[in-house]
Amino acid sequence: MKAVLLTGVRQMEIKDVPACTVEEDNGVLLKIRKVGICGSDVHYYETGQIGTQIVKYPFILGHECVGTVEAVGKKVTTVTRGQMAAVDPAVSCHQCRQCRMGRENTCYNLKFLGTPGQGDGCLREYIVMPEECCFPIDGRVTAEQGVLCEPLSIAVYAVKGSRLAKNGDAAILGAGPLGLCCLVCLKADNVNRCYMTERIESRMRMAEKAGASWVGNPDREDIVEEIGRQCPAGVDVVYECAGQQETIDQGVELLRPGGKLVIIGIPRVEKIFFNIDKLRRKEITVINVRRQNKCTASAIDLIACGKVNVDFMITHRFTLEQVQEGFELVAGYADGVVKAIIDM
Repeated sequence: MKAVLLTGVRQMEIKDVPACTVEEDNGVLLKIRKVGICGSDVHYYETGQIGTQIVKYPFILGHECVGTVEAVGKKVTTVTRGQMAAVDPAVSCHQCRQCRMGRENTCYNLKFLGTPGQGDGCLREYIVMPEECCFPIDGRVTAEQGVLCEPLSIAVYAVKGSRLAKNGDAAILGAGPLGLCCLVCLKADNVNRCYMTERIESRMRMAEKAGASWVGNPDREDIVEEIGRQCPAGVDVVYECAGQQETIDQGVELLRPGGKLVIIGIPRVEKIFFNIDKLRRKEITVINVRRQNKCTASAIDLIACGKVNVDFMITHRFTLEQVQEGFELVAGYADGVVKAIIDM
């Protein structure tokens, strides 16, 4: 079967690799139809690592995907051959202490698609996943919407974990795919006002159309001052979706005493810093979001019932042969890209 191999920093090749087969009773063989390019994929593409997770070349990237079921193990009952399924890329052991505590997303033995040391990704013709990671979507959401269910499920988990009151005010720093997913989830959850910040003009316009109460560019104005003017008491929750020291600092400034800083963005540096005096005096709660935790089905339901719209985030489409072109586009934030999808 064909696969896209990352062979070095910013180097990709399409090559033949050994075919996948179903070996476990709960295994599902999927023919991959669509793959989304995620910011974490781009980190590996540009630098070969995220923190301590270092790529050993050649490596197959990708974890946002939808596929058609080609074969199933003898104990599989929830999906059948021919169905289209969205994929939760996290495979937990269900045996360790974290799993027993209901924290499968921080499983000590977690295997995540397209993660060095854990497993190859989905930029290939076929993958095998456990039945529990495969969610039928035929007649409910489209293949492209199914791809967006992965980042949307992270936003669902983040919003759920922050427990923002129905009449609460929020700020989202960064209007990339995760920031926009947080916005549509908050809107579905009846947030009062939601302020957003973003440097890229096309993404600012997209956030405005998606229902943000106010969108500001930190390169052109003091966003802390402006949001503070509109919300003098401070916002209840800040969702940091840019992975920057600057936005983390802004988040602390924007929060009311007792507020919550939810860190979703992945910083490229090994360490970030907090102004402990402000953090302590405001009694700020810092919440780190580690992917999604059993929220894929909820994400699918939100799209299927019409509570959220994710179609507007898909801005570019590429063929298998154009994969590297797609990665370069996303890495350079070029041509108004938000979410690029590979048609396999």
